[in-house]
Order: sequence, then structure tokens, then C-alpha cells
Amino acid sequence: MNELDQWREKNDQYLAAALAWLRLRLARLGKVAPPEQPAAVTKEEQPSGWFGMRKRAVEDATPAAAKLTDDDITKTAQAMAEAAKVVPPPALVILGQRLGLSQFEQEILLLCAAVELDARIPGLCARAQDHPDRAYPTFALALTLFDDPSWDALSPERPLRYWRLIEVNQPGATPLTLSALRADERIVNYLKGLNQLDDRLMPLIVPFDVTNNGEDDLAASHQAVAEAIEHGLRQWLSSNRLPVIQLTGIDSISKQQVARRVLSRLGWQGFRMPGELVPAAAGEFETLARLWHRESTLLSLALYLDVAELDEGSRPESQLQLNRFLARCGTLTFLDTREPRTGLGLNALAYEIEKPVPSEQQAAWKEALGEGAGDSSEQLAGQFNLNLPAIRQIAQAVLAEKQPDESASSIHKRLWEACLSRTRPRLDRLAQRIEPKATWKELVLPQEPLALLREIAAQVRQRSTVYDTWGFRNMMNRGFGISALFAGESGTGKTMAAEVIANDLHINLYRIDLSAVVSKYIGETEKNLRRVFDAAEDGGVILFFDEADALFGKRSEVKDSHDRYANIEINYLLQRMEAFRGLAILATNMKSALDQAFLRRLRFIVTFPFPGAADRKRIWEKVFPAETPKDVVDYDHLARLNLTGGSIHNVVLNAAFLAARAGTPVTMSVIFEAARKEFRKLEKPVNESDFRHVKPAGAEA
Repeated sequence: MNELDQWREKNDQYLAAALAWLRLRLARLGKVAPPEQPAAVTKEEQPSGWFGMRKRAVEDATPAAAKLTDDDITKTAQAMAEAAKVVPPPALVILGQRLGLSQFEQEILLLCAAVELDARIPGLCARAQDHPDRAYPTFALALTLFDDPSWDALSPERPLRYWRLIEVNQPGATPLTLSALRADERIVNYLKGLNQLDDRLMPLIVPFDVTNNGEDDLAASHQAVAEAIEHGLRQWLSSNRLPVIQLTGIDSISKQQVARRVLSRLGWQGFRMPGELVPAAAGEFETLARLWHRESTLLSLALYLDVAELDEGSRPESQLQLNRFLARCGTLTFLDTREPRTGLGLNALAYEIEKPVPSEQQAAWKEALGEGAGDSSEQLAGQFNLNLPAIRQIAQAVLAEKQPDESASSIHKRLWEACLSRTRPRLDRLAQRIEPKATWKELVLPQEPLALLREIAAQVRQRSTVYDTWGFRNMMNRGFGISALFAGESGTGKTMAAEVIANDLHINLYRIDLSAVVSKYIGETEKNLRRVFDAAEDGGVILFFDEADALFGKRSEVKDSHDRYANIEINYLLQRMEAFRGLAILATNMKSALDQAFLRRLRFIVTFPFPGAADRKRIWEKVFPAETPKDVVDYDHLARLNLTGGSIHNVVLNAAFLAARAGTPVTMSVIFEAARKEFRKLEKPVNESDFRHVKPAGAEA
């Protein structure tokens, strides 16, 4: 029998003695004999467990009806006091100490709980109150039944009602003294030795996303934060104060790991609740706050409150309600928040928790993949920004499907694809994913911008080597992201260039339309941008911000409040681009609208010129798929058409549909017909001499 079972047995003995004492007092008040006991049985026939202990206590403490005296009640009271001399004390005594119950209040609670624990008590209550319909405890009965009664015992500010230990059923005009009293079910179970979280709180609880698997479960950087929190908490707890621990950052998994490690070291039990479940209605709010406060008193309990999705700026009423709840719930609270929140008082401490640093991620990949990891660990850690549970889950899933003769390159490819799939879901809800298909061979640009694009791809590929292996990360505190501006007219190849880089690096490409992100409401633009960058922090992503003119086209000179907030939005975007671990690209048609101060903060500026005749010819030569049936195409003549690459693609696509409808190959006449439509769409003048083609002599049809 373990210590808990031993305590429960002692608690049952105390409870049996207390119930026997209560029955005698009720019997005397009702001027009736206590319930008769059956004939004595042999020791071998005596029931065991709770019912056996209660029966034996009754046989020992309850005399025959004719001999009931005050001395008999005194003896049962002494037996109850003797049974209370255990360490730890019985549940009723512990409850009285923790919640500040007076002796009279403990006796009221015992009377209410006895109705649930002993089927004979309701009948005795009815006789004691001389009313057959009052087979339940009332305050009037308690005032008469027990010594040293106190009128304020049922005051709303006294423990019985403040902590919701009892419920008062007061229908209509029934006086308080004659209203039925009922012990809370959670408290009855507690008195019986069952200390479990109130089931009214269970619908508000969600499971933790991580498990605590021991000391090796945390990265070294997270272990250091956990130790700092634990050290600070022990000092606070020694002064009987419960702080609010704010865990800031965007990686909820890492924050949960740290919180669970701290609670495990302190021997506390943690429960996780989404912040949006804090009710707004006053009655529901008060009940929730008091129940959490009561549970934290009955259990070594901490609350992990997830408010990362609640926006502090745009919902002040939610923030106020959250602060009130934290002040009232009386629980050690870990607050999972994106940024430190204000208004929490002096008891709030903030700790920033980011994902493990790249070197820790690389070590985790090596450990998870085991021997033969090769360069995979370095490449995966350099491109993707994952927490340790994600790394272990991906490695475990991929290795579980490993074939006996599978090559290291094949395993690396599957690991890479698994990481890409892992990083996609959050961004899929916020941006448009573009399937990159274009390659370097299809990209037609002058040598200078083409060289810049290749340099961008090389820097993304070599970030881990430069920042971590060569030590530049230790010398820098910002600017780890690679930011680029693609400037040029529509159709000059900006989106295609982003596709080429994404295809070359084999990572996801997401297009964000800045014209849809920018909001006229102050603060909304930053909130929209924050969601995008937060969702992209797992890496393996290129963020392509199209229509940057919507933001950068605003005046940078501060002349009024709107100009000032426009600059705040621009600064916020550039700051996030600098901090973003991946590649962020801005595309604009109006480079001249950008302030030089903004341009200096971008690492690359690639200008996409309007293609000249030679480049247009190369584009025409590359734009037709090999499978397309076509007649002789005069690329030199088509290069005379003053179109961008995007417009040329439109012309060829429309020409293909015209030819398919006519059931013929793509001919020059069909191309010219599609080109005329493109010129008219662009409101360009049509020079018919450019659309007349004479087939060279000797050319085949």
C-alpha cells in the first residue's frame, strides 16, 4: 500500500467518525433513537473497505437508543478528533486550513456532504427539523445543531459561498435560513479523498502539443531559459506570491516545452486553456475566475493560457478582460503571447523564447538521423527553421519508410519534401502559393540583372555556412534575412525570376498582394504583415510581395498623420524583411517612388528593363512548348513587336487557342491576330506594317 492509499484509509476512518458524530447530534435534536445497527457479526464476516470502516465506526461510537447521552456525543467527538491526528490531516481539515473555514463552517460543509455520503442523514434531517419535506440541510438546522454558530457563515464573502463550496437553493420567497443547502460535487469528492480538476473546467482545457520526456528534451538555449524561470519562481513562491510568466515569441511548441519543464521540476500540474475562452459575461467570468482560484488552492496547479492569437491593439475590451482574469484567478499562470502585454502589474515577468538556434537544429538533425546523415543535417538546418519536436517527427517518419538499399540522396530528398510540407499549412491560408516551373534556361534578361539573381540564390543557399560555420551570426544582431527589390514594368519577368530562384532552391514560393494587405485603418497593415511573416518563420519559403507600390508609393515626407503612419508601415515591413530568415522579394513598377533611405535597407535591387529586340527574339524562341505544332515562325519579325515577356506569353497562348479551334498549327497569321488583340488590350497603337509577314523564298510551309 503506497502513501496515498494509506492516507485515504485514514481519511475514510476520520470521515466515518465524523458521520457517526453527526448522526448522534441529529438524532438528539430530533428526539429519536439513532439508526439501529444489525446484530454483531464475526470478524471474518465484517465487510472491508470504506463500508466496513464506516460500519465498525458506527458500532463502536453509536450506543443503543435508550442510552443516548451528551457523553456519547462527546465520545464520538473525541473519536473524530483522534482520527484527525494524522499526517497529512484529513481532507476536511486540509480544506478548512487552505480556504480559511471556521469550525462552524466546517461543520456546515460536513452536514451538506453527509447527505451524499450517508443515506440515513436525509431522514434524520427531516426529523430534526420536524418537517417531512425537509430531508435536506438548511442554515436554520445548522444554527440549531452545532455549537458556536455564526450568522455570517453564509455571507457571500465568507469561504462557503465565495469558494462555491455549497450551493443555496432559494426559490421564490423562501427565506435563506430555510433554503436547501447542497455541497458542491467537486468538494464532496475532495472530502472523500478524490482530488481531481473540477469537471466544469474540463471543456475549457485543451491538451498540450508536447510531452515532457526528460532533461534531454530541450535545446540548450531553452534549458537556460527554463532554469532562469525556475530560479525566479522559487523566489516568488517563497514569498507566497504567484507571478504571471509571459512567454513571448511565435513558436508555441518551444514555449510549451519550457513551461512543462519548469512545472515538472517544481512538481506542479499544468493545464492549457485558449485565451478566447475567457467569457465576457460577468456571471460566467466570476464563476470561472473563482473556480480556477479554488482549484489552484486544492491542487498544485498552474494555468498555461494561450493568448498568442488575441490581438492586443484592436481588441482593448478583450485585453482588459484578460487582465482582470489574470488578477482574479489566483493561479500560477504561463501566458503564451506574441509580444509582452501591458497592464499586468508588477507580478508579470517576460521571457523571450524563440526556436532553437541553427547549430542546435543541426545537432538535432544529426541525432535524429543517426549515422549517414552526411550533409543533410547542415542543409536542412540552413534552410528550415524548425523546433526540436518537428525535427524528430519528420526524421522518424522518413526513416520509418527507408528501404534497405535506399541512397543517402534519396533519403535527403524525402526529408526535404517532408520539411516543405511541414512549413506550408499556415501560409496557405494567408497567401497564394505559386508552383515554380520556370528555370534559368527560360529566363531572358541582360547579363547584369541575371548575375544578381544568381547571387541572390547563392546567398540563400550559403546562409548557414556564412552565418554559423564562419561565425558572422555572433557578430550581428539583425540583417540575417535576404531582401531584394525587383523593379520594372509589368511583364518584364519579376514574377518569373522569383519562380526561377524558388525552383533552383527547391523551396516554396508565396505571392502576397500588398495592395490587399495595406489597410486604411491604423495598425491593420502591420497586423496583416505580421501574420504573413510569422507563418513563414519555419523557413523553406520565398515571400514575393507584389504590388509594392501600394505601400511604397505613399509619400515618405511626413506632412500629416497619414504620412507618418505610412512610414511606420514601410519601416515595419523592412524590419520584418531584415529579421526574416528566408528570402523576401518586393516587386514594384515605380522604383522612383521609393525613398533612398528605404532602398539602402534592401540587400539587392534588381532592375528588369523593357526587353530590347535581341532579348525579345530570345523570348519568342523559348516561349513555345516543344509539343506545340507550328508553322515556320519568323522570330526576327516577331522581335519587332514592342512587347514585354509577359505580353509575348499572352500572345502565344491566345494564338495556340486560335489554332486549336481552327484545327491548324500555329502560324504567323494566327500569331499576328493574337498580337493585335494584345496591343489593343494594352492601348498601344497598331502599326499594320508590323503585322504583315512575307514568307522568305524557299521557306517550307
